[in-house]
Amino acid sequence: MNEIINILLYDAPELVLQHLIIVTIALTSAIFLAVPLGVLLTREKLKPYSNKIIAILNTAQGVPSLAVIAIFLKFLGIGYFPSIVALCLYGLLPIAQNTIAGISNIDPDILESAKGIGLSKNKVLIDVELPLAFPVIIAGIQTSAVLIVGTAAIAQLIGAGGLGKLIFTGISQFRPELTIIGAILSALMAIVFDRGLGSINKRIEKKYK
Repeated sequence: MNEIINILLYDAPELVLQHLIIVTIALTSAIFLAVPLGVLLTREKLKPYSNKIIAILNTAQGVPSLAVIAIFLKFLGIGYFPSIVALCLYGLLPIAQNTIAGISNIDPDILESAKGIGLSKNKVLIDVELPLAFPVIIAGIQTSAVLIVGTAAIAQLIGAGGLGKLIFTGISQFRPELTIIGAILSALMAIVFDRGLGSINKRIEKKYK
């Protein structure tokens, strides 16, 4: 029991911080890439390519996370950067899909009304499409966040640290208490991200209503 307390007091805080940094950077990068991509794939010129690009992202997400990291390891070395790149790729699909779904399902009459009062295409996107699609986009970000938090444990295998250190140390040393602590802390982080994003969604929905 004393050993578990010592782990929680002295080892876990640093590992949680490392995990949080990796997840936050990867998720933020995924958002900044996937939302514009989703928007572009709803425009008339790129709409025909939407299914193909989503299929590519779907295929990328279907590759085992360990294999993705191994691929980037050869080109990017070890540490934070290859882990973040791999996790960012894993997080793209849910956000891009939901961005496309949120914008595509907006009532065409609303868009026609916005154009009818003289709004430019950019103003329609910023003032009408994105706010109306926001709840669906946030749902995609929530899915992506949970996925990234869970997958980030493997970052330890290439020296990026995080809660994976507890999990894999527990496995290699036959100490299940370490694995359980790492898994529980990872699950709690996923819950915090999910609830936090859900709370932001509710506030913004209330504002626009």
